[in-house]
Amino acid sequence: MQKFLFPEALGVGRFAKIGIPAPGLLAPFVGVVEIACGALLLVGFVTKLAAVPLIIDMLAAIATTKIPMLVKNGFWAMAHDARTDYAMMMGLIFLLLAGGGPVSLDARLGSRKQSR
Repeated sequence: MQKFLFPEALGVGRFAKIGIPAPGLLAPFVGVVEIACGALLLVGFVTKLAAVPLIIDMLAAIATTKIPMLVKNGFWAMAHDARTDYAMMMGLIFLLLAGGGPVSLDARLGSRKQSR
């Protein structure tokens, strides 16, 4: 949501600053993907499928922001700034492999299909 609330700092302006092509198109697109897939993960609906675009998003974020930081500022500065990115990445990989769990919509809808 912050890509829309603060476009110069976190949306279109940030995408342009780090050299992402077509920032006026890609920043809102990425924002919508993050909101939509994040909401799907929160309710546990198509969890494994929703994790994939977010993993791609995190890989792009790490490649465009953390790798240049590593080269410029060294490992410890990058590691400090990247800890949230890596934690989210590990969580997404877990959800991709394990799915939503027993209280997710995926599980509830799956149990209805099995009881028919």
